[in-house]
Amino acid sequence: MQPKLLLRLCNQRVYLLGVGCQLTGFTLAFFARRELPLFLVQASVAAGLGVMALLGVVFLKWRLPRAEIGLLALLGVGIGALVISAKPGVARHLTPAGFAMLLAVLVVIGVLGFFAARLRGAVGSAALGALAGLAFGAAAVDSRALAAAHHWNMVVTHPLIYLLFAHALLGQLLLGMAMQRGPITVAVAAMDAAATAPAAIIGLALLGDQIWPGRQWIAALGFSCTLIAVLGMARYAQPQRTARKAAVREPRPVAAGTPQRSRLASARVPAGARPAPSSRAVRAGEVSVGRTSGTAA
Repeated sequence: MQPKLLLRLCNQRVYLLGVGCQLTGFTLAFFARRELPLFLVQASVAAGLGVMALLGVVFLKWRLPRAEIGLLALLGVGIGALVISAKPGVARHLTPAGFAMLLAVLVVIGVLGFFAARLRGAVGSAALGALAGLAFGAAAVDSRALAAAHHWNMVVTHPLIYLLFAHALLGQLLLGMAMQRGPITVAVAAMDAAATAPAAIIGLALLGDQIWPGRQWIAALGFSCTLIAVLGMARYAQPQRTARKAAVREPRPVAAGTPQRSRLASARVPAGARPAPSSRAVRAGEVSVGRTSGTAA
C-alpha cells in the first residue's frame, strides 16, 4: 500500500471531478441517514449504477442490451420494496463499545489491505474492492450515528467525525488500488456488495433501524433484488464501452477480389486524396525522362 497514490491521483482532473461527485453524493446520503435506515440508504447509493445507465442512454446515446433493461426494472422493484418496508426514525446513540468496534474495523481493514495489495489481476481487484466497500460501509455507520446529533457543533466535536474521515480516506485509497490491479467492473461489484450488506445488518442490530411490522419479507426481497441488479449492471458496464471502441476501430469493408497491396494502399490513403504512385511507376517515369533528355541532346 502506498499512500502517495492518492497524491498522484489528485493531479488528474478526471479523478478530482469524480471525487467531487462522490463528496456531493456522500453529503446528500448523510442527510438521508438522519431519518432513513441504512439498508435503504446504502441500497439507494449502490443503485447509482442504474442512474448512470439512464444518463448514458439520454446524453451519450447508449444502447442497452435487453438483459440490462431487465436489471433496471429489477432495480426499480427492489428500491420500491425497500421504500415501502423502511420505517423512518433517528438512530440510537453509539455506545463506547460500538465506537471501539468501528476503530478495530479500521485497523483490521488496513492490515488486510496491506496484504491484499500484493495480489494482482481480478483477484486483487476483487479483494481490494471488497475492503474498500467495507471501509465505505463503516463510514456510513459513522455518519448514521453522527446524523442523530441535534446540533452541528456536536457533529464537529464528536470523535466519530475523525473516524468517519479515516474510514473514507482508507476506502478511497483501497478503491484506487483496486482499479489499478484489474478490471474496474470487478472492483465496483465487490465494493457495492461489501458496502451495502454489512452496513445494513449493523444498522438493524446496533443503530435501531426498523422495518414496518409484517413487511420484513418485503424488505428482504427488495434488498436481494437491488443487490442482484447492482452486481449484474456492474457486469455490463465495461462491455458497453469496449463495444463502442471496437465499432470505432472497425475498418471499412473492401470489395472482394481486390489485391492485398491495393487494400493496404486504399486503407492508408484518406478519402478525397490522390494515391501516391507506386515504385514501379516512379522508375518507369525516370527512364522515360532520361530517354527524352537524351533525344533532346
